[in-house]
Amino acid sequence: MNNRHVLSVLVENKPGVLARVAALFSRRGFNISSLAVGPTEHDEISRMTVLVDADEMPLEQVTKQLNKLVEVLKVVELEPDSAVARRILLVKVKTEPATRSHVLETIELFRARVVDVSADSVTLEATGRAEKLEALLGLLEPYGVKEIVQSGLVAIGRGPRSITDRAIRH
Repeated sequence: MNNRHVLSVLVENKPGVLARVAALFSRRGFNISSLAVGPTEHDEISRMTVLVDADEMPLEQVTKQLNKLVEVLKVVELEPDSAVARRILLVKVKTEPATRSHVLETIELFRARVVDVSADSVTLEATGRAEKLEALLGLLEPYGVKEIVQSGLVAIGRGPRSITDRAIRH
């Protein structure tokens, strides 16, 4: 049974909203695995993508409590087959003259791109599903991964419907 849930939460773009939403999960004892927050196509609205491990019933209670917060406009659980979800990864990899071409081939194989080059390292950017990024890291590890930075999961529903438009109409 998969207890991972992706919630898309539309909130008013105001100070303190992130803290209140995160506190609600914390009070219930849920660990947020991933959290990404950013502006939407409307300046006054931000979108939070929350990846949380939780059983169905307690998560339903948290969703109801989220909806009670004044600043929360809409909460939608995104199902894996009806949403597109991605992460971004920046990785600095050690390169020596003998290994540089192998590292660059690996980067190309994963459709990642080089964003910085120095005499002894290459920094790359990759986007995709978690499994793809983990596989890329696994292949780069033998060369010497010097530094990693990952974004939280971002997700959007498939098709023409927009939860932002639906939230504004209400």
